[in-house]
Amino acid sequence: MGKRVLKTKLCDMLGIEYPILSAGMGPNLMGETTGAPVELVVAVSEAGGLGVLGGSGMSVKELREAIREIRSKTDKPFGVDILLPRDLAVTALEGMEGVEEVPLNQLLQALPAEYQEWIKKIRRDLDLPEVEIMVKMNSTTMRPKEAVEVCIEEKVPLFCAGLGNPGFMVEEAHAHGVKVLAITGNAKNAKRMAESGIDLLVAQGHEAGGHTGRIGTMALLPAAIDAAYPVPVLAAGGIGDGRGLAAALAMGCVGVWVGTRFLATDEAGPVEAVKQHILQATDEDTLVSTVYTGKTLRSLKSKFHELWQQSGLTALPFPVQVLISSALLGSFIEANRDEYIGGIAGQISGIIKEIKPARQVLEEMVEEAADIFTRRLPQNLVVK
Repeated sequence: MGKRVLKTKLCDMLGIEYPILSAGMGPNLMGETTGAPVELVVAVSEAGGLGVLGGSGMSVKELREAIREIRSKTDKPFGVDILLPRDLAVTALEGMEGVEEVPLNQLLQALPAEYQEWIKKIRRDLDLPEVEIMVKMNSTTMRPKEAVEVCIEEKVPLFCAGLGNPGFMVEEAHAHGVKVLAITGNAKNAKRMAESGIDLLVAQGHEAGGHTGRIGTMALLPAAIDAAYPVPVLAAGGIGDGRGLAAALAMGCVGVWVGTRFLATDEAGPVEAVKQHILQATDEDTLVSTVYTGKTLRSLKSKFHELWQQSGLTALPFPVQVLISSALLGSFIEANRDEYIGGIAGQISGIIKEIKPARQVLEEMVEEAADIFTRRLPQNLVVK
């Protein structure tokens, strides 16, 4: 059988072969590449989809360097994902203007005493090392406007706002040939974002890993498609194979935004323990918590969640809560306490049983979806 053809209007909009985008999953506060490094972006784009660089956690300078590195390795279209939080809680970060890096332990001293004491208690009770972590004060999350400027100056094919409404930048982006994508978890925001002039909208269901909303994918998609019309919608949340791709297209989406399945690939960046946790997980082994960032975020269950629930503490606002989680995660990783390292992932983890090259993941997804439309449905469906 020859190479499959599976095209939607998304393919024409972005100049790609297949309507599959890898989600932009960025480095963590510790600078570790936990999601979509350059290698994964290139692999997905070279395979005919569109790879998206996870830019959150990078410095503004590193973002520009990564964009240029992608261009040096592929001439195919790609995207860049940046977080655009509406408000930044920076009480613990005041007075840091012009400073590029600060020791995490120094920042922790500005937190309320009960949070500092809890971190010390966990380290003491579990005999954890105190790891020195340098926090980037010039990260794209702390300086989102500068990050946006870099993406526009570099004329990235697709700018993706992983958090927040990118409407403010649409006019300038379009003037430089940059298309703009936003992500939503409900119909109300779908309408608001569509009206801001974006080119594409991802409707992400509750099943998804990372920052997520309260509405399941199957309920969200038709509502978001109607609310965003005529802006094309991609589906996210619970999509990890050709069945999910076919379902999304049947619902009226122009493509899919896939995260967790691409985390479990050779090219993805999570520490090996996270990849193994994904393979071992069932569909019930994730939960939504504010422990990592202060915002609702789905990740694999771990003993870290248990510690947080027992603490009685309330999550601090984003990104200050990230200081707390990073302090302990750094210690867990250093001590090889894998049972405390969950990792961001969605409910689709339950069907992922093998680490594969990203190209193989994409090609199998396309083949299965094409087979559903051309063989399985005609055999099993009677329409009169």
